[in-house]
Amino acid sequence: MSIVVTGATGHLGRFVIEGLLEKVPADQITAVVRSEEKAADFAARGVKLAVADYNAPETFDGLFSAGDKVLLISGNEFDKGRVGQHKVVLDAAKAAGVALLAYTSAPGSLSAALADDHRDTEAAVLESGVTYAFLRNGWYNENYTENLAPVLEYGAVVQAAGEGKVSSASRADYAAAAVAVLTGEGHENKSYELGGDTAWDFAEYAAEVAKASGKEIVYNSVPVEAYKGILTGAGLPEPLAAILAGVDASIEKGELVVATGDLSRLTGRPTTPIAESIAAALKG
Repeated sequence: MSIVVTGATGHLGRFVIEGLLEKVPADQITAVVRSEEKAADFAARGVKLAVADYNAPETFDGLFSAGDKVLLISGNEFDKGRVGQHKVVLDAAKAAGVALLAYTSAPGSLSAALADDHRDTEAAVLESGVTYAFLRNGWYNENYTENLAPVLEYGAVVQAAGEGKVSSASRADYAAAAVAVLTGEGHENKSYELGGDTAWDFAEYAAEVAKASGKEIVYNSVPVEAYKGILTGAGLPEPLAAILAGVDASIEKGELVVATGDLSRLTGRPTTPIAESIAAALKG
């Protein structure tokens, strides 16, 4: 029996592998990667590597074994048909008879277009009959703290979210929840709504960045269309800009406030406050 993690060298996947290494022997972990070179550090610690690509279904043939627990980390290639990519993994998992397929999804409350691929993937998993766990991850602190350079340069946080709040948490928090599900018992056919313990709005976020940086930072709320224009102006492809602007519209409606407490319950610790992630990003 192996615990198999797809997308293992991505931002979230790396945290998951690190967390698993603290809980189970390295030879019980398989990291699914596109490039062995990027996972050389895992291999050096005894983690098994499997080279496979969501876009090449044949690479998943025979990758899983009966009894495996699999974490399908959702793809990030919005232009390549993510549901089809996910079905490649699902089909291989079903054929092998895995014990559990955990999938990183989106909050059930999120109506933005970003959630469509997640809903369709969940539907495919349910239809397949595979034993599942849906990890409906809320927003990541890092979605904002990794883009602080323009905020500091212009002295402004620009979003189209009005006074809407976000209950975000760090990638490490969501990874710890995945590890808990993959190594624990009783998670079969469960859905977890995962979000940070404390919701914040962008005026509060701007104030935290100002406090941590010592610079004057204001929050400018702009209309969704204007925000989309800002994103495309910054070089983002129009479809991706539309998706991100749609998320802000959902934030304004309160759809990214996830108040279940599932995340801190699964991990056994409080979630990482946005202020802590801001401070870490500024130090980095």
